[in-house]
Amino acid sequence: MKIEELSIKEKIGQMVMIGLDTNYITDRIKNMIQNYKIGGVILYRKNFSTYQDMLKLIKELKELNQNNKIPLFIAIDQEGGRVNRMPKEIKNLPSANLVATIGGQELVSESANIIGELLYKSGINLNFAPVLDIKRFNDRTAIGDRSYGTDKDIVTESGIKAMKELQKNKIVSVIKHFPGHGATKQDSHHFLPIINKSMKKLEEEDMYPFEQAIKNGADAVLVGHLLITNVTGIFPASLSRKFITKYLRVKYRYKGLIITDDLKMRAIKFMYGPSLAVRKAFEAGNDIVVFRFNKDEEQRVLDKIINLTTTGKIKECRINRSVKRIIQIKQKYGISDTKDFSGADINKINEKIEEIRTKCGI
Repeated sequence: MKIEELSIKEKIGQMVMIGLDTNYITDRIKNMIQNYKIGGVILYRKNFSTYQDMLKLIKELKELNQNNKIPLFIAIDQEGGRVNRMPKEIKNLPSANLVATIGGQELVSESANIIGELLYKSGINLNFAPVLDIKRFNDRTAIGDRSYGTDKDIVTESGIKAMKELQKNKIVSVIKHFPGHGATKQDSHHFLPIINKSMKKLEEEDMYPFEQAIKNGADAVLVGHLLITNVTGIFPASLSRKFITKYLRVKYRYKGLIITDDLKMRAIKFMYGPSLAVRKAFEAGNDIVVFRFNKDEEQRVLDKIINLTTTGKIKECRINRSVKRIIQIKQKYGISDTKDFSGADINKINEKIEEIRTKCGI
């Protein structure tokens, strides 16, 4: 696929990933895929009751996109522990913190390999994992036991291991939440977290695992809704062009995908509103913008972005750079809407998960 063959509307669409609010394909989803040619869909546990329901939904999404020029990202947040999107008949893996603390690097690899195999055989091709944030507060805080540990070197080593296992299973691994959600207790689902640390400290500690993962072949980085005092201004890192450019693109020479955290999160939606948030996300240099609003709101914000690009207020060359990266990653991972997938052997997957659970004492 050559970028010259795409219209501005198709290019903007590729940079959009939306969430589903139902357990069936709505007119909103059909419209976003067939009319706006969106690049991806993110799934949640509420979207299906059983594993067969999940497989059916994924097949329907792929079929809806088959007349479009570029295949869909089918994405999910599958970490294990409390961030588990799999249907109930699939056993849950222990949290990242428990796996790393009890089983070390070997168990981290085994756990990530199970996730990679399960996702790939289910037709999913992108996972918002692993978490590369450092644990500083108790298990139930925003990051807590989702982190591999309190030591930046353990987090780095474990995160890179998990990322590599997902990649081996042909899953795009999205490392998160840059520049480090572990630096604050606040949860960006509810509040806009403020990081009161110097950039020197952040670079030495919280950003270190991300820097190392980038050096080790990270293909995608999620930027968190994290406001850094005296650095990102009135907008969080996810909406700050200066921050994204200075650190990811220039300092770390990162050439992969940059993805926003979900713009529907209360911290963003209420502080900036959907229209401004989406515009700022595009202008900031994100390659993929994640959100889920209602149908009319989604159409309004996308039409506005298309118009801003058509009139030159958002430069088309900037959009082209992002779309080229998206196409390259989809080609690298052989992402396809027509490739047949029959699902994983749930009994075997559950046996492997049970072994890890037993080792972790749960």
